[in-house]
Amino acid sequence: MTTVRIPAGWPATEDQARAVQDELRGRVVLDEPGPPPGTGRVTGVDVAYDDERDVVVAAAVVLDAATIEVVAESTAVGQVPFPYVPGLLAFREIPAVLAALEALPCEPGLVVCDGYGLAHPRRFGLASHLGVLTGLPTIGVAKNPFTFAYEEPGAPRGSSSPLLAGEEEVGRALRTQPGVKPVFVSVGHRVTLDMACAHTLHLAPRFRLPETTRHADALCRRALKATTTARGTGAVEI
Repeated sequence: MTTVRIPAGWPATEDQARAVQDELRGRVVLDEPGPPPGTGRVTGVDVAYDDERDVVVAAAVVLDAATIEVVAESTAVGQVPFPYVPGLLAFREIPAVLAALEALPCEPGLVVCDGYGLAHPRRFGLASHLGVLTGLPTIGVAKNPFTFAYEEPGAPRGSSSPLLAGEEEVGRALRTQPGVKPVFVSVGHRVTLDMACAHTLHLAPRFRLPETTRHADALCRRALKATTTARGTGAVEI
């Protein structure tokens, strides 16, 4: 597991973080389709927290996009570098997620974030932030719609409806399994919304959440538990 230090100059206040969002938001690329579903590699990223120790663990799990089988994985642990502020969660997660991606033994391909891209109050969620910093194609697949409105999509798998901020479509509610609550898909960087939804469906053949998210969630929870156990034996310092 890679140990992460808070980067020099990392934003310390809400105003500083919002200024970074304003600076980077204009670099989001929206006119590239992204890789076709089922080709190359696709990587899920997720984080877990130990609030008592102020620790965050990130996981990156690479899947073969055709077979949806795991081909590589990595984890990173560090101190939480920013307080909890809605709309600024990326500043708590980015350093550890970047470290986990950098520790992978292969290129990640498309990155699927457990969170938001353009479906964000400032149109710059974790998926967009991560995409701009890495240059990788990214999408966000979230478990809830944040503050945005939507109508229930049809019951069949693959049904969708717009996720709306007023009249602006910032993502889609997508039914990945028949009759099951939808997930909320948004563009991060270098992928269209249609392609982001196609990837999400391809990666969710059996369950509501894509396999990328399921694997990354399980890995970061195991890694966090391991840091707690190791700390109890005096084996780990962060």
